[in-house]
Amino acid sequence: QVTFVESGGDLVQSGGSLRLSCTASGRSLDYFALGWFRQAPGKEREGISCMSSRDDTTYYSDSVKGRFTISRDSDKSTVYLQMNNLKPEDTGVYYCAADLLLDADQVFRLCMFNTQKNGPWGQGTQVTVAS
Repeated sequence: QVTFVESGGDLVQSGGSLRLSCTASGRSLDYFALGWFRQAPGKEREGISCMSSRDDTTYYSDSVKGRFTISRDSDKSTVYLQMNNLKPEDTGVYYCAADLLLDADQVFRLCMFNTQKNGPWGQGTQVTVAS
């Protein structure tokens, strides 16, 4: 199990940008599928972007494709989410999660089926996009 500390959330205007970070303290993220999840007010947590720690496999939900980019700094055990052209519907609490990289499809399973839905989850970071 991997627990992250998320940061970087803020209040921004529609069309603005933010870069979120999440760091796993004291452990390597090699051999994991890594992902960002979003929980909008009154909605379930959803996977919006996931990546493999071993190759270039990535997943983006339709709602963020073309605007968000997931990346990783392996030396710092940190995962980033660059968010551009933010929209009010991007408002929510953003969390990171990791799942053992059983195969390349684990990236998609993590995001699409929230294979880590039972946690542990960090405290998340709040993103609010004003119209």
